[in-house]
Amino acid sequence: MSCQREIGALDASATFRRLTVSYLRTGLGQGPWPDRYLCHEENKMIKNVLRTLLLGACLAPAPLAAQEAPRQQEDFLRMFLDCPTFFCDMDFFRRQISFVDYVRDRRDADVHVLVTSQRTGGGGLEFEISFIGIGDYEGTEANLRYASGSTDTQDETRRGLARIIRFGLMEFVAASPVANRIEITFRPAVVGQRATTQPTDDPWNFWAFRIQGSGSVNGEKTSQSYRISGSLNADRVTEDWKLNLRVNGSYSRSEFELSEETTFVNTSKSYGANGLLVRSITNHWSIGARMSASSSTFLNTDLRFRLGPAVEYNVFPYAESSRRQLTFQYAAGVNAVDYEEETIFDKTSETLLEHSLTGSLGFIQPWGSSTISLRGSQFLSDLSKNQISLFGITNVRLFRGLSFNFFGSVSRVRDQLFLPKGGASDEEILLRRRQLATSYTYRLSGGFTYRFGSIFNNVVNPRFGGGGRTFIFF
Repeated sequence: MSCQREIGALDASATFRRLTVSYLRTGLGQGPWPDRYLCHEENKMIKNVLRTLLLGACLAPAPLAAQEAPRQQEDFLRMFLDCPTFFCDMDFFRRQISFVDYVRDRRDADVHVLVTSQRTGGGGLEFEISFIGIGDYEGTEANLRYASGSTDTQDETRRGLARIIRFGLMEFVAASPVANRIEITFRPAVVGQRATTQPTDDPWNFWAFRIQGSGSVNGEKTSQSYRISGSLNADRVTEDWKLNLRVNGSYSRSEFELSEETTFVNTSKSYGANGLLVRSITNHWSIGARMSASSSTFLNTDLRFRLGPAVEYNVFPYAESSRRQLTFQYAAGVNAVDYEEETIFDKTSETLLEHSLTGSLGFIQPWGSSTISLRGSQFLSDLSKNQISLFGITNVRLFRGLSFNFFGSVSRVRDQLFLPKGGASDEEILLRRRQLATSYTYRLSGGFTYRFGSIFNNVVNPRFGGGGRTFIFF
C-alpha cells in the first residue's frame, strides 16, 4: 500500500495526535516511534518538525471561549489523582489541569495517577508518576519521573509536577473527544539563559549541605521555659556511593515556682553525631558502615561511641524502591559507653559488642500503601540482653469510598543496661527526664474514612479558608 493511500485512510487530526503522543513517549523513553504510518522521507520530516516544536514543550489546555457551550461531563477523561505527598496541592492541580474530570474514587476513573516520592542525594525530591488505565483504558500504562531541586520552592515543585502530569495524560486524552481542544505550545529559550549544569560540571562534586536551627521561649507568672536545637547535615550521593554525615544537639530548661520559697528547675540535653557510608554492589546488594557518638541525660549517657559494618539485600531492584521494596539488613558493631551515674549492673563504663537483623517490607500501590518492619538486636556478651521490635503502618482502600488506616508498634525490651542504680525521682518520672525500666512498649492507632455523594471533585472555592494550602512552620 502506498503512503498516500495509508495516510488518507486515517483521520488527519487523529493521526497527528497519535504521532505526537508517540513522539512524546519516545522522547521520554516510554515507547517506539510508529514508523508503519509513514514512508522514510515523511517519517524524517515529521520527526524533525515535532522535535523542533516539542523540545522543551509545555502542554497546557486550550482556553475555552467565554461564550462556549457548558462543559459536558461525558466529554472529559475521568482522573483519580492519588498524591499523598506534601507538594500535592489539589486545588492548584484542578486549576492547572482543567481538561479532565477529577473523581474521588478510583473505581469511577478512566486513569489512576499515582504519585510517589523519595529523597535525592542533592536534598531535593524525585517523584515517580504512574498512569494506570482503568475500564476502557485498561492495559494502558506509563511511568514518568520529575526531580525537584533542594532550593526549589513549594510553588516551583508543584508547577513541575503539574507539567509532568499533563505530559502523561496526553496518551489518554488523545483518544477522548476533548483531544481537539488541546494545544501543544513551544516556549523559546531565553537569550543568554544558562544551560542546565550537568553532573560532570558539578562544582560541589555531589556534596549537599543543610543547616537547621530553632528556638522557643514561653512563660507565665509561675513558670517559664526555653529550648534551643540545631543540626548540620552533609550528604554525598552517587549511583555507586552514599555518604551521610549529621551533627545535632538540643538543650531545654524549665522553671516552675512551686511556692514563694521553692522553685523547681528541669534541664534536659542531648547531642549526637552520625555517619553512614554505603557502597552499591549490584541492583540488589549493598554494603556499608555506621558510626555514631552521642550524649543524653534521658539515657544516662555521658558518651556512647559505636562503629560497625552492615550488609543489605533488596528482593526487588533498588530502582523500584519508590513503589515497592523488601530489604533484609544485618549489622554488627562495638559500643564504648561512659555513663552519667552508676548503672543497675554496677557499671560506670563498659564496652559492648552487638548485632542486629532488620527486615522491612514497603508498598505504595493503587490499593493503598503499607510498611512493616521487624528488628531484632542483642548484645553478644550476654544474649539474654536483647530487644525485638515490630512496626507497621497501613492505609488500604477496602471498597468504594471506604479506606482504613492503621499504625502500630510493639517492642519486647530486655537491653536497658543504662538504667541508673539510684532509680528516678518523682519529678523525673512526671517530667520524663529519665528513661524508666520496662519490659515492653507499644503504641497503636487506627481509623477509617468513608466518602459518598457526587463522584466529581472539580470545583475550587477558597473562600473562608475552604481551599488552597497554607503551611506555617515553627
